[in-house]
Amino acid sequence: MHRLLTVTMVGWAALGVACFEEERLKLESPSATPEVAREILGIKREPAVSYVGGDACGGCHTEEASRWDGSHHDLAMQEAIAGNVLADFDDTSFEVAGQRFTFHRDETGYFVRTAGVDGNFEDFRVVFTFGVEPLQQYLVQQPGGRFHALSAAWDSRPAGQGGQRWFHLQPEDGLRPDDVLHWTGLAGRWNDMCADCHSTNVTKGYRPENRVYETTWTEMDVACEACHGPGSHHVDWVQAGTDPEVPNAGWEHTLVDARSWTFNLRSPIAERDPPTPTSRQIETCAPCHSRRARIAEGRGDFLDVFRPALLDEGLYHADGQILDEVYVWGSFVQSRMYTAGVLCSDCHDPHRLTIDEPDAICAQCHKSEFFDEPSHHHHKPSSAGSSCVACHMPAKTYMVVDDRRDHGFRVPRPDLSDSIGVPNACTGCHTSASNDWANKAILSWTRRVSHPVHWATALSAGRRQVPGAASSLATLSRDASAPPIVRATALSLLGNQLDRKNTQAVLDGLEDESALVRMAAVGATESMSSIDRERAIVPLLRDPARAVRIDAARLLASVRGQLQPRPAAAFERALAEYQQAQNRNADRPEAHVNLGILYSNLGQIPAARSEFEKAIRIGRYFLPAYVNLADIHRIRRRDDEGEQVLNQALEQVPDSPEVLHALGLLRVRQKRLDEALPVLARAAELVPRNPRYSYVYGIALHSAGETSQAIDFLEAAALVNPGAGDLFLAISTIQRDMGRHPDAL
Repeated sequence: MHRLLTVTMVGWAALGVACFEEERLKLESPSATPEVAREILGIKREPAVSYVGGDACGGCHTEEASRWDGSHHDLAMQEAIAGNVLADFDDTSFEVAGQRFTFHRDETGYFVRTAGVDGNFEDFRVVFTFGVEPLQQYLVQQPGGRFHALSAAWDSRPAGQGGQRWFHLQPEDGLRPDDVLHWTGLAGRWNDMCADCHSTNVTKGYRPENRVYETTWTEMDVACEACHGPGSHHVDWVQAGTDPEVPNAGWEHTLVDARSWTFNLRSPIAERDPPTPTSRQIETCAPCHSRRARIAEGRGDFLDVFRPALLDEGLYHADGQILDEVYVWGSFVQSRMYTAGVLCSDCHDPHRLTIDEPDAICAQCHKSEFFDEPSHHHHKPSSAGSSCVACHMPAKTYMVVDDRRDHGFRVPRPDLSDSIGVPNACTGCHTSASNDWANKAILSWTRRVSHPVHWATALSAGRRQVPGAASSLATLSRDASAPPIVRATALSLLGNQLDRKNTQAVLDGLEDESALVRMAAVGATESMSSIDRERAIVPLLRDPARAVRIDAARLLASVRGQLQPRPAAAFERALAEYQQAQNRNADRPEAHVNLGILYSNLGQIPAARSEFEKAIRIGRYFLPAYVNLADIHRIRRRDDEGEQVLNQALEQVPDSPEVLHALGLLRVRQKRLDEALPVLARAAELVPRNPRYSYVYGIALHSAGETSQAIDFLEAAALVNPGAGDLFLAISTIQRDMGRHPDAL
């Protein structure tokens, strides 16, 4: 969300033809295990590597251990005992948005009194602290092996900065106990949401049969092996005499970067020597510093174990600036620094973590005599505006008090603020100034009359589906100078507006060297015909990246019975990986919805229904489960049951556009047009930028005899969605049927 066995030809040459076929079929069988493969190929199993604990490292690596001691990684999670707990538990209380918390302690520990999952007040024992700066959270235990982070947190900043106080992480929301964001809900559940990145070698251990957790870890904090991997082979190497022939000193990979940055006479910016970057270090940091979903247990290449988010609307601005809590990886891999080969450890001490003087870090590779001058930054020396990070790494505040810097290292573009509505660092500081003022200033400094074209324009157009957006996205997806995450995002948007002239861009993406681009290209084939999709993505069932393989299997599920034997074997293996990925996340309603859609595409309707019902039991708030379950009842010709399900969903969220739209369609099918029109109208009103909702409501108006109103509505919707061809086709068709041929043209 992956490595293929490589065999020398010598080994195969001794096999007879019949034997070769027999063994090949064994290897390609969906049930073939790694043990079967090793037996056939004569490969001996290496001794299993295991975790040894940080104490085994400190004896030799004393300097690294000293820098790590007391770091944010070291203090990521601790027992709730004196010295570790920073907050005031001396019978203090606070209330916000109708939620009250009272904190106290005694000789047995620390406690909070607040409303639990049933809404009743009770005392909860704090068992662990979580984080340390600029805030500290507190974990309490719930039934079934669950640990939850309180929504009340301690502001650990100095009092002079507004800290040393209790505060609420959702201060504007009066959360009910059944809300997913309530501290007892899924969003606050440590086992699934937090543990993976605050402890070492975490196994979630969810048991779906009785819905309990048996979560384990090797070390409570982020210790040595969280980054370096299990260390038993390295310890064995040391004890055996440090044989220099052993690769990576017994580690699976090395994170040490032996290359250097050097200045040449022609440039004030250093270059890496040799220039070829390695991604191993970045991929080690990425799992905990990215917005992603885990698709497999254990460690491995990033897209073998995780499925990262792209520059999706709601997560990032159209120019890639951070918007939601996306952490660092997604912005960094857009940057010129990443392209130039900058690694995390070039700026961050991987053991101590903190950066005392950010501008001094920049000066390692950007000569101060050139960049730390008014001729470059155009601000007074030593002023806030003269700082590198103020302009190139603007900060955004998350969790109320946690300022995090954008790692895109971008040049401010006030012109894009005017044209597509993204923020810029200039007017972020000069809040009373206009974007036009800032843009003219930058153009005067650079002696330009305009800025170079930015890929943000294509992504913004693609999000809004304006006319011509598809061609711009196709061009961007092929632009080798654009970062892979940008090209992948272009393909993901292109999939929603694909036409025949831009299909080749998707086909090219399927063969891209970047797994991220291939993953997005596979997703973009969803709008193709089943025949074209099958032809395009069957080869991706053998892709080296699991995130690519399992998406290909998901999209080929509906043609499972049409696959030839060899692709069918690869399909079954990738399908099993997809199911494993969802079962690994069986504590989340999304996973059951994914499985339900899969089983529906496989024609397994009872299994699909069961998964959607499980999703609702686990997360009553998750509306896609209701909509999909109602569709299963449609397939069963039981729209009466489907309507009950959709009404249950509206009890959770009365103004859900997706549920209202589904309910309207159901009533249209039942020829209850008068009852369908109000809910279809409401859905279209709530999401005017969804051309599908507008199209359906307009057609329903026309079917009800309200033709003039239908045309007026569709024309207004087309102004909001100028790239939605269906809206214009509907207007033209209605005009034609009314005999208004000039208007239809």
